[in-house]
Amino acid sequence: MSKKILLVEDDQHLAQLIKAYLQEGGNLVDWADTGEKANGYMLTNEYDLFILDWMLPDLTGVEICQNYRSRGGASPVLLLTARGREEDKVVGLDAGADDYLVKPFGQAEFNARVRALLRRPKSFGGKILQVQDVEIDTATETVTRAGRDVELRPKEYSLLEFLMRHPGQSFTAEALIERVWQSDATTSIDAVRMHVMALRRKLGDSDNESGGGLIKNVRGKGYKISAS
Repeated sequence: MSKKILLVEDDQHLAQLIKAYLQEGGNLVDWADTGEKANGYMLTNEYDLFILDWMLPDLTGVEICQNYRSRGGASPVLLLTARGREEDKVVGLDAGADDYLVKPFGQAEFNARVRALLRRPKSFGGKILQVQDVEIDTATETVTRAGRDVELRPKEYSLLEFLMRHPGQSFTAEALIERVWQSDATTSIDAVRMHVMALRRKLGDSDNESGGGLIKNVRGKGYKISAS
């Protein structure tokens, strides 16, 4: 059975080489070259394994790992780095990484580490996200508002979860396309607007622009979940 893996590596040549290793094993691979892109993938997709380079243009692989674990993420994490000192390995493992591979490495060792990590069972059952009276159970992907079940389509759910993980932060339609729709190049700004409208309707949100509802449209800045 194919496994879904997120590779976070800013060296394009090395990233393509690692992707080839993983795809030879029948795995499905998403690739991000910055920490910001990686976090977007992590918030809107489920992965069986994360492979994180330590040094990136913005965040470090250690920071990405810490953020993922703080949200209750349980999939295994493999850190890649040129740092081979024992104290560096301790930092990575203490941040929540499951294994640590020093560059340069050979294909045989890399593949063996990946196979070992993919055999490990996940232990985390999920996490409850709550903003105002809306709750999401990320384990079952169920949504309630004031105790009432809310039925959402998959992309509506992904959009709501993403916004609820960033309460008070505004995202333009273009930013939401990049983070929630990602590989779907056919998605338009109008599609984002339609999904926001559908979310508001299903949540019983009376706010259609910037009033007192849950999902606000902030002029010039985009959409956000109101934290209060």
